Amino acid sequence: MTATAIRTPVTRGWMVLFAVAWLAIWTVQLTPVQLLLPTQLDTPDDADGWISGVVSTGVVLGVGGLAGVVAGPLAGAMSDRTRSRWGRRRPWALGGTWVAAVCLAVTGFAVGPVAVGAAWTGVSVGIAIVSAALTAMIADQLPEAQRGTAASLASSAQAVGIIVGVGTVVVLALTVDVSYLVLGGFIAMVGTLAALVLPDPPGHPAATSGRDSGALRSLRDRDFGWMISGRLVVNIGNALGTTLLLFFLMYGLGQGAAAEDNLLMAIVVYTVFVVLASFGSGWWSDRTGRRRMPTVASAMIQALASLLLAFVPSWEMTLVAAAMLGVGYGAFMTTGLAFATDLLPDERAHARDLGMVTVSAALGQLLGPLIGAALVALAGGFWLLFLAGAVLSVLGGLMTAGARERTPQTARMS
Repeated sequence: MTATAIRTPVTRGWMVLFAVAWLAIWTVQLTPVQLLLPTQLDTPDDADGWISGVVSTGVVLGVGGLAGVVAGPLAGAMSDRTRSRWGRRRPWALGGTWVAAVCLAVTGFAVGPVAVGAAWTGVSVGIAIVSAALTAMIADQLPEAQRGTAASLASSAQAVGIIVGVGTVVVLALTVDVSYLVLGGFIAMVGTLAALVLPDPPGHPAATSGRDSGALRSLRDRDFGWMISGRLVVNIGNALGTTLLLFFLMYGLGQGAAAEDNLLMAIVVYTVFVVLASFGSGWWSDRTGRRRMPTVASAMIQALASLLLAFVPSWEMTLVAAAMLGVGYGAFMTTGLAFATDLLPDERAHARDLGMVTVSAALGQLLGPLIGAALVALAGGFWLLFLAGAVLSVLGGLMTAGARERTPQTARMS
């Protein structure tokens, strides 16, 4: 059963606050992934050399990702069934916000892979909870004609969040502990504001009565299953090309102390093209109603970028690949999220199912470093990392192509 049609568009103010909320989420999640955690766990003088730092970073991110993949859909399912005077989504958005904020502060003062990993797991759980609540609002409140726009805001916020976070740390020369405190304060302030101000209308009666059909049944839906599987695989492919980039610049290209400044430059290039691709693809998909083929094509662009890094590892090619990764990933995340919303199989469980959609992306981004660390250790370099990223991007695109696009007419009959 698909979602009941929503015809009343939301206001521009709703969209702005929604975008700022996602900016905060992505900033506090990806700044540690890109910069702070590798800095904390780097071991250049260790007996095993820098590779042990890469492995520790991958393990910490992987464990956090696994915790998030459980917490997101679980929190989404519980919010679907929540009936309180504060609403369905609001209590979970507030709770996730403050779990993430407190655990970010703890991560900044943690020492060693075990302590850092435990604190970061708390951050991942909090982010997964608030993400599930906010993503459900797309299906709860937006007509189909606005879903691509909302998805583009969430997707472009991911890239902008990286540059906001990394840029703030690098330009202001913040220490690791201060950086985490700033990030914690940011998500606490913005997340609380969004949770309190964004409307939380009551759901369809079916959403809060009886027993739902279960997550496994949703995943057994042919189109939804192919879409969410492809989303996970493409995100792992993207993470292989981006989340260990600091180590690639430091040791793969031998940039040493210049790596942090160059990382910021590469992120700026990536961000510009993610934003352009996100808004362009979101606008086009809303105008045409076509979601599947742009999603598949964007995964192939991402694959080509990874191949360039695998076979031509240079600083100049890194900037070219960053632009192509931005185009591919920005378009994939935007049209893919709108596609996922169109394919929701159970109107009683929007938050649970969209929680799985969100977590599939987050899990891919957090499992990528774990897989990538193993590939770097195996090859003693980075070529296998990027080659695997290209293969997974192609595979994920083909999996997404297995999901059939639904027109409004076929959706009503399903």
